[in-house]
This record gives sequence, C-alpha cells and structure tokens, in this order.
Amino acid sequence: MSTVLSVKNLRLYFTTRKGVVKAVDNISFDLKKGETLAIVGESGCGKSSLAKALIRLLPRNVHTYSGEILIDGNDVMKLSDEMFRRLIRWRKISMVFQGAQNSLNPVLKVGFQVAEPLMIHNNVSREDALAEAKKYLRLVGIHESFAERYPFELSGGMKQRAVIAMALITHPEIIILDEPTSALDVITQANIINLLKKIKNELGLSYIFITHDIAVTSELADRVAVMYAGEIVEISDADEFYYRPKHPYAEKLMASVPTLRTDKKLEFIPGAPPSLINPPQGCRFNPRCPYAFEKCLKESPPPYEVKSGNIVRCWLYHEGKR
Repeated sequence: MSTVLSVKNLRLYFTTRKGVVKAVDNISFDLKKGETLAIVGESGCGKSSLAKALIRLLPRNVHTYSGEILIDGNDVMKLSDEMFRRLIRWRKISMVFQGAQNSLNPVLKVGFQVAEPLMIHNNVSREDALAEAKKYLRLVGIHESFAERYPFELSGGMKQRAVIAMALITHPEIIILDEPTSALDVITQANIINLLKKIKNELGLSYIFITHDIAVTSELADRVAVMYAGEIVEISDADEFYYRPKHPYAEKLMASVPTLRTDKKLEFIPGAPPSLINPPQGCRFNPRCPYAFEKCLKESPPPYEVKSGNIVRCWLYHEGKR
C-alpha cells in the first residue's frame, strides 16, 4: 500500500505561565492508504494536540511547531497558513472533533453546516452544496429531511453522523477521528464504528483514530500507536499489539482491559502521568515502570525496530533484556 501521510520529528510545544508544555515531542509515523492507525494513551498524553498539529488548528500560545508532515509526498509544513487552508485542510485531510454537540452551531441548520466546507473550500454554490450535503447525510444513515433541522433536534448518535458527513463531503484522503464515540452509549458506539468501517471500505479512506478506549480500537485498527507523555513509545500491527504488546506501558494498558472470554486478574498502572513541562530524565515512563534499570533513568531510548514496521522505544530491547 502507498503511504498517504508521513510524519517526521514533529514537535508542538505550548507556552504557559508555568513553563513550556511539550505536548508533541519528536513524533514520527507513517499512514498507508486505506489503513486505520489508532493512537491510544492516557488523558493528557498529547493525542488531541497531535491531531491539531496535523491539521494545523493551533492556539495562539504555540512555542514550537516543527518537523515534517508529508501528504502524498509533499511537505505541507512548508506552506503558509493561507495556502494550507486553501490546499490541504478539508481537501486532503479533515477531522471529526471530539464532542459532536460542540462541533455544530446551534443556530444553523444541519444541512447548511454539512454543506459549508464545500462552499468554503471548493467554491461550490449554496444550492449544489446543499444537494450534496443531503447525499452525504444519506450516506451516513440520516434521512435527507434532517438537513432542515437544527442540531438540538438530533440525537447524540445522529449529531455524530452529521459531523462525520461534514468531514467526508470534500472527499479528503485522510480523516482524523478524535474520540468519535466517547460521549455515546454502547449501542450507539457500535453503530458509529460499523458506519466508519463501511465508509472506509466504500471510499478507500485512511483514518487516524484517537481514543483512550482500547476496546473500541480493536474493531477498527490496522495498526496501533501508543502515546505516553508526548511521545509515541510503540507502533505495532493491531493483531500483534492486542496479544503481545512490547513496551512496558503498553503491557500495563492491555492488562487493565477486561476480557469476556478469559479469566484474568486486572492490573493498574501505579503513579500518575508526568508533567509535560518537566518530564522525567531518561525514559519518561521510568518512574512507573516495573522493569526500569539504571540506563532508563539517565538516557531517553531511541526507537527500536523489533519487527518490520513495529517500533518500540525501550532500553529493554536495545540492551537485549527482552
């Protein structure tokens, strides 16, 4: 499969009163055409900041924004903000934001909001854009009559479907899904996941699926990237990750997930995530890691390829301890 997105040494730091927050710190990964890459980790590890860095929706307090983001081989970091808005955002890469209720304007009809990206980014007339919006509402399982309704008239699941239609309407290659099911009940979550799988297969899309719910990712992910304290500490094929996670943090995450068909003792991760202003010296997981040794406390481990395409940042593998 061809690579549609390649991220190299991406950094996004924020200036705050307490210091510089290293929300995204030297992250690299690739996304193949038609692939779903799930990004998992505890709250506050930098997942949503990574999404904002990719689509360049940045707050005013940015301290550092550097690295390479290659879409179809072109480094979009070299584009000005205006050119990125015109050529890339919503044309090549779009996003389903966390919390559909907050993504929809309560005083505008749903159909207009779904159609708006076409009018802004593709210069499509209002009439033609509204007709296309109805088509995409049908695609995500909403009757076209709901185009004339306001967001408060839709259920939570229907709002989420409308936001997905909004992300799809300009035919982007890549869609970032930031916690698309977090505010929904279990049945509605399953319906949304099935919808995303159907759309992905029909349109040949590539997904970046950001979540802290590992169980949800198992339905959709082809590969899994584990974030901890602003860094990606492991990237593995999904089948490999769910049964044999490599990084100690990933092991603890999987050990905390209950299963239906096996009787296992659930574990927890001791301590708390570190500050992204003053992260620990060496490996950032070392204060919570049961396997930490002297080198872990002093030096940050580089990425180590344990298998073709499977990466882990852990001294246990460099030192031959695993």
